[in-house]
Amino acid sequence: MSSFSTAAAAPRFFPRPLALLVLMGVATMFAGNHVAARVTFDNGTGLLLAILVRAAVAVMVLGALVVVQRKSLVLPTQSRPWLMLAGLLIAVQSLFLYSAVARIPVVVALLLMNTFPIQLGVLTWALGGPRPSGRMALIMAIILAGLVVVLEVPAWLANSEAMGPGWLSGVGLGLGSATAYAGALWLTEHRLGGVSSTLRSLLTMATVLLVMVLAGGLGLVPSGMALPESARGLWSLVTLALLYGVAFSVLFICLPRLDIARNAPAMNAEPVAALVLGFLVLGQALSSIQLVGGGIVMAGIVLLGMSRQA
Repeated sequence: MSSFSTAAAAPRFFPRPLALLVLMGVATMFAGNHVAARVTFDNGTGLLLAILVRAAVAVMVLGALVVVQRKSLVLPTQSRPWLMLAGLLIAVQSLFLYSAVARIPVVVALLLMNTFPIQLGVLTWALGGPRPSGRMALIMAIILAGLVVVLEVPAWLANSEAMGPGWLSGVGLGLGSATAYAGALWLTEHRLGGVSSTLRSLLTMATVLLVMVLAGGLGLVPSGMALPESARGLWSLVTLALLYGVAFSVLFICLPRLDIARNAPAMNAEPVAALVLGFLVLGQALSSIQLVGGGIVMAGIVLLGMSRQA
């Protein structure tokens, strides 16, 4: 193939300021989705119903993309069990994260969720991959130190009752969501590389949708399929599904032009957006010392993301 043909086949990236703006916009919509989730949960909506509605919108978007792009629906036989496992992990991640959002401030839940790069690095190493470098280990330690400040661990140890009954479970669920997501990412990279991204995403979200339907039908989560008790809850449910669907669609459609290898750290704007939206919509605010800890976590996450770039 000639060099001209190769150049013509390469994706033409957006100008970097535009790419960063798109990614930060997507991150803000994802944050808005989680704030809307907290509102609808506070108005009686079941956890499973919220995830089911969100997954249904994502499946419709991805299904349309598969049709428009005329992607093959043939899935390699050896990939099927791994894809099912990845879908189950994403279902667990969604359930755990929304459960955390229902118990603790949204920004804290998202900061916990954003520990997934640390967990992915450790998981990769444990499963035979490269050992994290000294620089990465230092950045991970900085992130963990920032989390200790954000989570007010000394205050919790001094008086756990003052932190509220859902604090400890919320923290555990937030970290658990990051663990499930790290596992899904590891499977995607090491077991599902031969499956097209569109088909992989469609089948993963379809698995999430099926799991929520089965869990709701079997009553595995008390009040998991409860309908909103007010118009505010209903509109928040619609809002979270639309925000997630739009953000997912924009990210997926624009991905080839976003130069994600260089610009991925912009997605770490999500906790910052959640902090602002959580204050404006929910009245949730972090203390000054928690804001310092959040800044440390965000700085570490961005550095960690940049250290992985080519």
